[in-house]
Amino acid sequence: MSRTGSNGLGVTPATALYVGAVLGPGVLILPALAAQAAGPASVLAWAGLLAASLAIAATFAALGVRLPVAGGASAYVKAAFGRVPAAATGWWFFCGVVIGAPPVSLVGGFYVAHLLGGGTPTAVAAATTMLVAALGANAGGMRVSAGVQLGLGALLATLLLVAIVTALPAARAANWTPFAPHGWVAVGTAANLLMLSFVGWEAVAHLAGEFADPQRQLPRAIGAAFAVVAVLYLGLAIATVAVLVSATRSNAPLADPMQSGLGQPGRVATALAAVLLTLGPINVYIAGATKLAGAMAAERSMPEWTARPRAPLAVIGAVSGALLALLAIGLVDVQSLVRASSTCSVAVYVTATAAGTRLLDGRVRVVAGASFVLVVFVLAFSGAYLAAPAAVAVLGVALSRCAGGVAGL
Repeated sequence: MSRTGSNGLGVTPATALYVGAVLGPGVLILPALAAQAAGPASVLAWAGLLAASLAIAATFAALGVRLPVAGGASAYVKAAFGRVPAAATGWWFFCGVVIGAPPVSLVGGFYVAHLLGGGTPTAVAAATTMLVAALGANAGGMRVSAGVQLGLGALLATLLLVAIVTALPAARAANWTPFAPHGWVAVGTAANLLMLSFVGWEAVAHLAGEFADPQRQLPRAIGAAFAVVAVLYLGLAIATVAVLVSATRSNAPLADPMQSGLGQPGRVATALAAVLLTLGPINVYIAGATKLAGAMAAERSMPEWTARPRAPLAVIGAVSGALLALLAIGLVDVQSLVRASSTCSVAVYVTATAAGTRLLDGRVRVVAGASFVLVVFVLAFSGAYLAAPAAVAVLGVALSRCAGGVAGL
Protein backbone atom coordinates (compact mmCIF):
# COMPACT_ATOMS: atom_id res chain seq x y z
CA MET A 1 0.00 0.00 0.00
CA SER A 2 1.01 3.57 -0.58
CA ARG A 3 2.18 5.80 2.18
CA THR A 4 1.56 9.46 2.77
CA GLY A 5 4.34 11.40 1.22
CA SER A 6 5.08 14.83 -0.19
CA ASN A 7 2.76 14.24 -3.13
CA GLY A 8 -0.46 13.55 -1.20
CA LEU A 9 -2.44 11.27 1.05
CA GLY A 10 -1.58 7.56 0.74
CA VAL A 11 -3.75 4.45 0.79
CA THR A 12 -2.79 3.28 4.30
CA PRO A 13 -3.71 6.48 6.19
CA ALA A 14 -6.76 6.92 3.95
CA THR A 15 -7.94 3.42 4.88
CA ALA A 16 -7.55 4.34 8.53
CA LEU A 17 -9.54 7.54 7.96
CA TYR A 18 -12.38 5.55 6.39
CA VAL A 19 -12.38 2.91 9.13
CA GLY A 20 -12.45 5.69 11.72
CA ALA A 21 -15.35 7.41 9.96
CA VAL A 22 -17.54 4.30 9.71
CA LEU A 23 -16.64 2.62 13.00
CA GLY A 24 -18.23 5.00 15.45
CA PRO A 25 -19.62 4.96 18.96
CA GLY A 26 -22.70 3.19 17.60
CA VAL A 27 -20.88 -0.13 18.09
CA LEU A 28 -20.85 0.62 21.82
CA ILE A 29 -24.61 0.18 22.07
CA LEU A 30 -26.31 -0.59 18.73
CA PRO A 31 -25.42 -4.32 18.49
CA ALA A 32 -27.20 -4.88 21.81
CA LEU A 33 -30.21 -2.79 20.79
CA ALA A 34 -30.52 -4.70 17.53
CA ALA A 35 -30.35 -8.04 19.35
CA GLN A 36 -32.99 -6.78 21.74
CA ALA A 37 -35.25 -5.81 18.81
CA ALA A 38 -34.87 -8.94 16.64
CA GLY A 39 -33.04 -11.55 18.69
CA PRO A 40 -30.47 -13.74 16.89
CA ALA A 41 -32.07 -12.77 13.56
CA SER A 42 -30.43 -9.36 14.01
CA VAL A 43 -27.33 -10.85 12.36
CA LEU A 44 -29.33 -10.86 9.11
CA ALA A 45 -29.82 -7.10 9.46
CA TRP A 46 -26.06 -6.68 9.88
CA ALA A 47 -25.35 -8.80 6.80
CA GLY A 48 -27.93 -6.97 4.69
CA LEU A 49 -26.65 -3.56 5.66
CA LEU A 50 -23.07 -4.60 4.96
CA ALA A 51 -24.10 -5.53 1.41
CA ALA A 52 -25.90 -2.20 1.03
CA SER A 53 -22.93 -0.40 2.54
CA LEU A 54 -20.67 -1.89 -0.11
CA ALA A 55 -22.92 -0.38 -2.81
CA ILE A 56 -22.85 3.02 -1.11
CA ALA A 57 -19.08 2.86 -0.65
CA ALA A 58 -18.62 1.92 -4.33
CA THR A 59 -20.79 4.87 -5.35
CA PHE A 60 -18.74 7.34 -3.33
CA ALA A 61 -15.50 5.80 -4.59
CA ALA A 62 -16.62 6.27 -8.21
CA LEU A 63 -17.76 9.83 -7.54
CA GLY A 64 -14.54 10.61 -5.68
CA VAL A 65 -12.47 9.39 -8.62
CA ARG A 66 -14.52 11.40 -11.10
CA LEU A 67 -14.49 14.58 -8.97
CA PRO A 68 -11.55 14.40 -6.53
CA VAL A 69 -12.23 17.78 -4.93
CA ALA A 70 -12.54 19.14 -1.40
CA GLY A 71 -16.27 19.80 -1.82
CA GLY A 72 -17.00 16.06 -1.77
CA ALA A 73 -20.72 15.25 -1.83
CA SER A 74 -21.60 18.91 -2.32
CA ALA A 75 -19.43 19.07 -5.43
CA TYR A 76 -21.06 15.92 -6.85
CA VAL A 77 -24.53 17.39 -6.35
CA LYS A 78 -23.48 20.69 -7.92
CA ALA A 79 -22.19 18.91 -11.02
CA ALA A 80 -25.42 16.96 -11.32
CA PHE A 81 -28.13 19.37 -10.20
CA GLY A 82 -26.71 22.88 -9.72
CA ARG A 83 -25.84 25.24 -6.90
CA VAL A 84 -28.98 25.28 -4.76
CA PRO A 85 -29.08 21.49 -4.06
CA ALA A 86 -25.30 21.57 -3.65
CA ALA A 87 -25.52 24.35 -1.06
CA ALA A 88 -28.16 22.41 0.87
CA THR A 89 -26.03 19.23 0.74
CA GLY A 90 -22.94 21.03 1.97
CA TRP A 91 -24.81 22.62 4.84
CA TRP A 92 -26.33 19.25 5.80
CA PHE A 93 -22.89 17.73 6.09
CA PHE A 94 -21.41 20.66 8.00
CA CYS A 95 -24.34 20.98 10.43
CA GLY A 96 -24.44 17.21 10.89
CA VAL A 97 -20.87 17.43 12.19
CA VAL A 98 -21.60 20.46 14.38
CA ILE A 99 -24.74 18.90 15.87
CA GLY A 100 -23.36 15.38 16.13
CA ALA A 101 -19.92 15.88 17.64
CA PRO A 102 -21.08 16.69 21.21
CA PRO A 103 -23.47 13.74 21.74
CA VAL A 104 -21.06 11.34 20.02
CA SER A 105 -18.34 12.50 22.42
CA LEU A 106 -20.66 12.07 25.37
CA VAL A 107 -21.47 8.46 24.40
CA GLY A 108 -17.77 7.66 24.66
CA GLY A 109 -17.58 9.70 27.84
CA PHE A 110 -20.21 7.54 29.53
CA TYR A 111 -18.03 4.46 28.97
CA VAL A 112 -15.16 6.26 30.66
CA ALA A 113 -17.48 7.17 33.53
CA HIS A 114 -18.59 3.52 33.72
CA LEU A 115 -14.98 2.60 34.43
CA LEU A 116 -13.92 5.51 36.64
CA GLY A 117 -17.20 6.42 38.31
CA GLY A 118 -18.34 9.99 38.76
CA GLY A 119 -21.44 9.82 36.57
CA THR A 120 -22.33 12.64 34.20
CA PRO A 121 -19.59 15.09 35.31
CA THR A 122 -16.91 12.51 34.48
CA ALA A 123 -18.59 11.74 31.14
CA VAL A 124 -18.75 15.44 30.21
CA ALA A 125 -15.10 15.95 31.16
CA ALA A 126 -14.06 12.97 29.02
CA ALA A 127 -16.20 14.19 26.11
CA THR A 128 -14.65 17.65 26.32
CA THR A 129 -11.16 16.18 26.33
CA MET A 130 -11.88 14.11 23.22
CA LEU A 131 -13.33 17.09 21.35
CA VAL A 132 -10.35 19.27 22.22
CA ALA A 133 -7.98 16.51 21.05
CA ALA A 134 -9.76 16.16 17.70
CA LEU A 135 -9.87 19.92 17.13
CA GLY A 136 -6.19 20.17 18.05
CA ALA A 137 -5.22 17.38 15.64
CA ASN A 138 -7.03 19.12 12.78
CA ALA A 139 -5.59 22.51 13.71
CA GLY A 140 -2.21 20.89 13.09
CA GLY A 141 -3.13 20.23 9.46
CA MET A 142 -4.02 17.23 7.31
CA ARG A 143 -0.75 15.42 7.84
CA VAL A 144 -1.20 15.44 11.63
CA SER A 145 -4.85 14.38 11.30
CA ALA A 146 -4.04 11.45 9.01
CA GLY A 147 -1.15 10.32 11.19
CA VAL A 148 -3.28 10.41 14.32
CA GLN A 149 -6.04 8.44 12.60
CA LEU A 150 -3.63 5.79 11.35
CA GLY A 151 -2.57 5.02 14.92
CA LEU A 152 -6.14 5.15 16.22
CA GLY A 153 -7.42 2.85 13.47
CA ALA A 154 -4.82 0.15 14.15
CA LEU A 155 -5.36 0.20 17.91
CA LEU A 156 -9.12 0.32 17.57
CA ALA A 157 -9.28 -2.70 15.25
CA THR A 158 -7.04 -4.62 17.64
CA LEU A 159 -9.22 -3.86 20.66
CA LEU A 160 -12.43 -4.85 18.90
CA LEU A 161 -10.87 -8.11 17.72
CA VAL A 162 -9.83 -8.80 21.30
CA ALA A 163 -13.40 -8.15 22.45
CA ILE A 164 -14.76 -10.61 19.88
CA VAL A 165 -12.18 -13.36 20.37
CA THR A 166 -12.22 -13.26 24.18
CA ALA A 167 -16.03 -13.30 24.27
CA LEU A 168 -16.58 -16.34 22.05
CA PRO A 169 -15.45 -18.98 24.60
CA ALA A 170 -18.39 -17.82 26.73
CA ALA A 171 -20.84 -18.33 23.84
CA ARG A 172 -23.94 -20.41 24.49
CA ALA A 173 -25.70 -22.29 21.68
CA ALA A 174 -29.02 -21.84 23.48
CA ASN A 175 -28.82 -18.09 22.78
CA TRP A 176 -29.50 -18.76 19.10
CA THR A 177 -32.96 -20.20 19.68
CA PRO A 178 -35.55 -19.10 18.91
CA PHE A 179 -33.84 -17.44 15.96
CA ALA A 180 -36.55 -14.82 15.28
CA PRO A 181 -38.45 -14.47 18.58
CA HIS A 182 -40.16 -11.23 17.52
CA GLY A 183 -40.97 -12.25 13.95
CA TRP A 184 -39.18 -11.53 10.68
CA VAL A 185 -40.49 -7.97 10.46
CA ALA A 186 -38.35 -7.19 13.48
CA VAL A 187 -35.26 -7.68 11.29
CA GLY A 188 -36.29 -4.50 9.47
CA THR A 189 -36.58 -2.69 12.80
CA ALA A 190 -33.09 -3.83 13.71
CA ALA A 191 -31.77 -2.68 10.33
CA ASN A 192 -33.27 0.77 10.88
CA LEU A 193 -31.47 0.98 14.22
CA LEU A 194 -28.19 -0.26 12.78
CA MET A 195 -28.14 2.15 9.84
CA LEU A 196 -26.57 4.68 12.19
CA SER A 197 -23.48 2.46 12.27
CA PHE A 198 -23.07 2.58 8.48
CA VAL A 199 -22.95 6.35 8.02
CA GLY A 200 -19.43 7.51 7.24
CA TRP A 201 -18.52 6.58 3.66
CA GLU A 202 -19.16 10.15 2.53
CA ALA A 203 -16.87 11.75 5.11
CA VAL A 204 -13.51 11.12 3.41
CA ALA A 205 -14.93 12.05 0.01
CA HIS A 206 -14.20 15.62 1.04
CA LEU A 207 -10.52 14.65 1.27
CA ALA A 208 -10.29 13.00 -2.16
CA GLY A 209 -8.28 15.93 -3.48
CA GLU A 210 -5.50 15.04 -1.04
CA PHE A 211 -4.65 11.82 -2.93
CA ALA A 212 -1.70 11.84 -5.28
CA ASP A 213 -3.50 9.37 -7.58
CA PRO A 214 -7.20 9.28 -6.56
CA GLN A 215 -8.29 7.05 -9.46
CA ARG A 216 -6.11 4.23 -8.20
CA GLN A 217 -5.78 4.96 -4.48
CA LEU A 218 -9.34 5.91 -3.50
CA PRO A 219 -11.00 2.60 -4.54
CA ARG A 220 -8.19 0.65 -2.86
CA ALA A 221 -8.62 2.59 0.37
CA ILE A 222 -12.40 2.09 0.41
CA GLY A 223 -12.08 -1.62 -0.42
CA ALA A 224 -9.60 -2.21 2.38
CA ALA A 225 -11.70 -0.23 4.85
CA PHE A 226 -14.84 -2.17 3.90
CA ALA A 227 -13.06 -5.48 4.54
CA VAL A 228 -12.00 -4.33 8.02
CA VAL A 229 -15.48 -2.99 8.84
CA ALA A 230 -17.21 -6.17 7.61
CA VAL A 231 -15.05 -8.46 9.75
CA LEU A 232 -15.47 -6.33 12.88
CA TYR A 233 -19.21 -5.71 12.48
CA LEU A 234 -20.11 -9.34 11.79
CA GLY A 235 -17.86 -10.45 14.63
CA LEU A 236 -19.54 -8.05 17.05
CA ALA A 237 -23.00 -9.10 15.85
CA ILE A 238 -22.25 -12.80 16.44
CA ALA A 239 -20.57 -12.17 19.79
CA THR A 240 -23.48 -10.03 20.95
CA VAL A 241 -26.01 -12.78 20.23
CA ALA A 242 -23.85 -15.67 21.42
CA VAL A 243 -22.73 -14.07 24.67
CA LEU A 244 -24.89 -11.10 25.57
CA VAL A 245 -28.54 -11.95 25.05
CA SER A 246 -29.13 -11.81 28.79
CA ALA A 247 -27.29 -8.48 29.08
CA THR A 248 -28.51 -6.52 26.07
CA ARG A 249 -30.18 -3.94 28.30
CA SER A 250 -26.86 -2.93 29.87
CA ASN A 251 -25.83 0.72 29.53
CA ALA A 252 -22.35 -0.46 28.55
CA PRO A 253 -22.89 -3.76 26.72
CA LEU A 254 -19.49 -3.83 25.02
CA ALA A 255 -17.93 -4.02 28.49
CA ASP A 256 -19.54 -7.41 29.08
CA PRO A 257 -17.71 -9.49 26.44
CA MET A 258 -14.42 -7.79 27.26
CA GLN A 259 -14.83 -8.51 30.96
CA SER A 260 -16.02 -12.08 30.36
CA GLY A 261 -12.76 -12.89 28.61
CA LEU A 262 -10.24 -10.62 30.34
CA GLY A 263 -11.74 -9.78 33.74
CA GLN A 264 -11.07 -6.32 35.16
CA PRO A 265 -8.47 -5.48 32.49
CA GLY A 266 -11.28 -5.96 30.00
CA ARG A 267 -13.19 -3.05 31.55
CA VAL A 268 -10.13 -0.84 31.11
CA ALA A 269 -9.74 -1.99 27.51
CA THR A 270 -13.43 -1.25 26.90
CA ALA A 271 -13.06 2.32 28.11
CA LEU A 272 -10.05 2.74 25.83
CA ALA A 273 -12.00 1.27 22.90
CA ALA A 274 -14.86 3.68 23.64
CA VAL A 275 -12.48 6.62 23.48
CA LEU A 276 -11.05 5.42 20.16
CA LEU A 277 -14.49 4.70 18.71
CA THR A 278 -15.49 8.24 19.61
CA LEU A 279 -12.34 10.17 18.81
CA GLY A 280 -11.80 8.45 15.44
CA PRO A 281 -15.05 9.52 13.72
CA ILE A 282 -14.93 13.00 15.23
CA ASN A 283 -11.39 13.46 13.94
CA VAL A 284 -12.41 12.41 10.40
CA TYR A 285 -15.62 14.39 10.28
CA ILE A 286 -14.00 17.58 11.56
CA ALA A 287 -11.31 17.21 8.87
CA GLY A 288 -13.99 16.76 6.19
CA ALA A 289 -16.12 19.64 7.49
CA THR A 290 -13.12 21.98 7.50
CA LYS A 291 -12.23 21.11 3.90
CA LEU A 292 -15.85 21.49 2.85
CA ALA A 293 -16.21 24.91 4.51
CA GLY A 294 -13.22 26.22 2.58
CA ALA A 295 -14.55 24.89 -0.72
CA MET A 296 -18.05 26.31 -0.11
CA ALA A 297 -16.67 29.68 0.96
CA ALA A 298 -14.69 29.86 -2.28
CA GLU A 299 -17.98 29.40 -4.16
CA ARG A 300 -19.74 31.89 -1.84
CA SER A 301 -22.10 29.22 -0.53
CA MET A 302 -20.75 29.92 2.96
CA PRO A 303 -19.62 33.23 4.49
CA GLU A 304 -16.21 34.34 3.23
CA TRP A 305 -14.60 34.20 6.67
CA THR A 306 -15.13 30.41 6.84
CA ALA A 307 -12.41 30.04 4.19
CA ARG A 308 -9.79 30.73 6.87
CA PRO A 309 -8.39 27.29 7.83
CA ARG A 310 -9.14 27.49 11.55
CA ALA A 311 -12.44 29.38 11.37
CA PRO A 312 -14.62 26.25 10.94
CA LEU A 313 -12.77 24.65 13.85
CA ALA A 314 -13.66 27.66 16.00
CA VAL A 315 -17.33 27.32 15.03
CA ILE A 316 -17.39 23.60 15.79
CA GLY A 317 -15.62 24.16 19.10
CA ALA A 318 -17.96 26.96 20.22
CA VAL A 319 -21.16 25.12 19.31
CA SER A 320 -19.87 21.87 20.78
CA GLY A 321 -19.12 23.58 24.07
CA ALA A 322 -22.61 25.05 24.23
CA LEU A 323 -24.31 21.74 23.37
CA LEU A 324 -22.22 19.81 25.88
CA ALA A 325 -23.31 22.27 28.55
CA LEU A 326 -26.96 21.73 27.59
CA LEU A 327 -26.45 17.97 27.62
CA ALA A 328 -24.81 18.14 31.04
CA ILE A 329 -27.76 19.97 32.62
CA GLY A 330 -30.35 17.86 30.84
CA LEU A 331 -31.94 20.52 28.62
CA VAL A 332 -31.26 18.36 25.55
CA ASP A 333 -30.63 14.61 25.33
CA VAL A 334 -28.12 12.50 23.43
CA GLN A 335 -30.67 10.56 21.42
CA SER A 336 -32.35 13.67 19.97
CA LEU A 337 -29.07 15.24 18.83
CA VAL A 338 -27.81 11.96 17.39
CA ARG A 339 -31.05 11.43 15.47
CA ALA A 340 -30.99 15.00 14.10
CA SER A 341 -27.34 14.65 13.06
CA SER A 342 -27.96 11.23 11.49
CA THR A 343 -30.96 12.48 9.52
CA CYS A 344 -28.82 15.28 8.07
CA SER A 345 -26.22 12.66 7.10
CA VAL A 346 -28.79 10.44 5.41
CA ALA A 347 -30.06 13.50 3.50
CA VAL A 348 -26.50 13.96 2.20
CA TYR A 349 -26.59 10.34 1.04
CA VAL A 350 -29.87 10.92 -0.80
CA THR A 351 -28.65 13.84 -2.91
CA ALA A 352 -25.16 12.38 -3.42
CA THR A 353 -26.40 8.98 -4.62
CA ALA A 354 -28.95 10.76 -6.81
CA ALA A 355 -26.04 12.68 -8.31
CA GLY A 356 -24.32 9.35 -8.91
CA THR A 357 -27.23 8.16 -11.04
CA ARG A 358 -26.70 11.19 -13.30
CA LEU A 359 -22.89 11.48 -13.33
CA LEU A 360 -21.81 7.85 -13.50
CA ASP A 361 -22.02 5.32 -16.32
CA GLY A 362 -22.38 1.59 -16.76
CA ARG A 363 -22.64 -0.79 -13.84
CA VAL A 364 -21.62 1.75 -11.23
CA ARG A 365 -24.59 3.87 -12.27
CA VAL A 366 -26.87 0.92 -11.46
CA VAL A 367 -25.11 0.59 -8.12
CA ALA A 368 -25.70 4.29 -7.46
CA GLY A 369 -29.38 3.84 -8.26
CA ALA A 370 -29.68 0.96 -5.81
CA SER A 371 -27.93 3.05 -3.17
CA PHE A 372 -30.35 5.91 -3.78
CA VAL A 373 -33.38 3.66 -3.26
CA LEU A 374 -31.90 2.35 -0.01
CA VAL A 375 -31.15 5.73 1.54
CA VAL A 376 -34.55 7.17 0.55
CA PHE A 377 -36.12 4.20 2.33
CA VAL A 378 -34.04 4.88 5.44
CA LEU A 379 -34.80 8.61 5.33
CA ALA A 380 -38.53 7.84 5.26
CA PHE A 381 -38.21 6.30 8.73
CA SER A 382 -36.73 9.48 10.25
CA GLY A 383 -40.12 10.79 11.39
CA ALA A 384 -40.13 14.19 13.07
CA TYR A 385 -36.35 14.45 12.67
CA LEU A 386 -36.87 15.25 8.99
CA ALA A 387 -37.35 18.78 10.31
CA ALA A 388 -33.58 19.00 10.95
CA PRO A 389 -32.37 18.77 7.31
CA ALA A 390 -35.37 20.82 6.18
CA ALA A 391 -34.46 23.67 8.52
CA VAL A 392 -30.75 23.44 7.66
CA ALA A 393 -31.54 23.54 3.93
CA VAL A 394 -33.66 26.68 4.30
CA LEU A 395 -31.05 28.41 6.45
CA GLY A 396 -28.12 27.29 4.30
CA VAL A 397 -29.67 28.38 1.01
CA ALA A 398 -30.65 31.72 2.56
CA LEU A 399 -27.08 32.31 3.74
CA SER A 400 -25.80 31.26 0.33
CA ARG A 401 -28.01 33.86 -1.31
CA CYS A 402 -26.71 36.51 1.08
CA ALA A 403 -23.15 35.50 0.23
CA GLY A 404 -23.93 35.77 -3.46
CA GLY A 405 -23.32 32.10 -4.31
CA VAL A 406 -26.81 31.39 -5.59
CA ALA A 407 -28.07 34.91 -6.15
CA GLY A 408 -30.95 35.23 -8.51
CA LEU A 409 -31.95 31.55 -8.26
